[in-house]
Amino acid sequence: MSEALVDARAAYARRDWSLARERYAAADPASLGADDLSKFGDAAWWLGRIDEALAISERAHHAHIAKRDTRQAAMRAMELAFLRFLRAEDTLGSAWLARSRRLLAADQDCVEHAYLRYFLEVEAAEADSADDAEPIVTTAREIRALARHYDDACLAAMATVAEGRALITLGEVAAGLALLDEAMAVVLTDDLPPGWAGNIYCNVIVTCHELVDLRRMRSWTESLEEWCAAMPAAVVFTGICRVHRAQLMQTRGDWTRSESEARRVCADLAELTVPTTADAHYVIGDSLRLRGDLDAAEQAYLRAHDLGRDPQPGMSLLRLAQGNADVAARSVHAALAATGGPLARAPLCFAAVEIDIAADEASHARTAADELDELARRYPSPGLRAMALHARGAVLLAEGPPADALLLLRQACTGWLRLDAPYECARVRLLLADAYTRLGDLDASERERESAETALARLGAPPPSAGAREIPDGLSVREAEVLALVAHGKTNREVATELVLSEKTVARHLSNIFIKLGLPSRTAAAAYAFERGLARRSG
Repeated sequence: MSEALVDARAAYARRDWSLARERYAAADPASLGADDLSKFGDAAWWLGRIDEALAISERAHHAHIAKRDTRQAAMRAMELAFLRFLRAEDTLGSAWLARSRRLLAADQDCVEHAYLRYFLEVEAAEADSADDAEPIVTTAREIRALARHYDDACLAAMATVAEGRALITLGEVAAGLALLDEAMAVVLTDDLPPGWAGNIYCNVIVTCHELVDLRRMRSWTESLEEWCAAMPAAVVFTGICRVHRAQLMQTRGDWTRSESEARRVCADLAELTVPTTADAHYVIGDSLRLRGDLDAAEQAYLRAHDLGRDPQPGMSLLRLAQGNADVAARSVHAALAATGGPLARAPLCFAAVEIDIAADEASHARTAADELDELARRYPSPGLRAMALHARGAVLLAEGPPADALLLLRQACTGWLRLDAPYECARVRLLLADAYTRLGDLDASERERESAETALARLGAPPPSAGAREIPDGLSVREAEVLALVAHGKTNREVATELVLSEKTVARHLSNIFIKLGLPSRTAAAAYAFERGLARRSG
């Protein structure tokens, strides 16, 4: 055996991917058997050399075929399928899975066939509803039993994660999280192949993100970061870790660093994993939108869309920030109509409440808040509860007496504080300020507003454009638009034409304006609009 080959195997065993690849490349190609080729390709993948990894892994597959080792050839085919799916090359990925199925057609009593079942019946299945999740739970349990039979800890851990995720979709959150923690306990022993361990980390963190379980997400992201740092190179998983870290930074209001982390991912993983790169572009879009750079945010969302990532609810919130509340409302509700996964609906519902209130569609906002309430009950987590309280408080404030909203808004504010989410906390404080103003408690209103505006300034967010200072006395955005046009002498018909409303709707808005402001006439309303800066005098 050559010295280069000895060095390569030793380096691979201690996860020194760079040296392993270098020494495998220096070895006589004729001396590299199927197992060495597999390790050679694996080392190249860890270094982010995806085209090289694919080429060498295909050589490994054919070397196993030449040895008539169909089981290992099938495993290499599954690994190649996985790499192709990461690059969004679904046709090639499916072709490699089909080859694996063909190789194992006559030899199903083996652990390799159990892995194939995992890929085909679990990994490829998406639980968009409880009906979809039930079969995944059943199959995952069968695969766990097979893994125990074949004494394969890696397959057992993967199936455990799959079962846990499916149980969470079914609303059995405590049981599902317990299984995820069980799988992570195996990962922390460092006995699993690192590629599979990294995959488990990612699945667990994604689940925490979907649940808005921010504390658990932070804990596992920090653990993944340490795991990646312990290896000389882990390009893909380091990039995935950066996306999760960027998401957490965004929640904490560190938008500049969040954008910077996400941009590194786009540079490092563009050729390696399309879904992660798409998520990174979406994070960039959110960070730019929150800082008020709306044109750049739109480009980032569009890039995420080009890569296959739904740009919602970010794109709808962008339209709202651009002043297009009606467009935003249609967009977010179209996204809800196209989204089945219950946890995927939560951020859409949360955004829909804000957008519908701005578009003066209180009934739609109430429907979205009702669904968010139900999701928070079905999938209990501190983050979803804070979202539900925030949304319900906003709807109550828009629809009824401000006192009804106070308790929920105070609870939402406390929830966001505990989750270290300063931006959402500031948004709630602005709602509280509005509620206190309408109740006549100007001291409490000023206190909440000052706290909110200080936090927004510290975060680098633009000042609120629809706060109580700009739209006072509980007027909605639409009511303010109607009032401004009336102040400039527009008739109801002209207002209806300009705002694309019916005359009946305009009349209803005017009636609400007169009641809220205690004004007797259009002339008085016009004077109020000019006094409060809702309309500008010509000349």
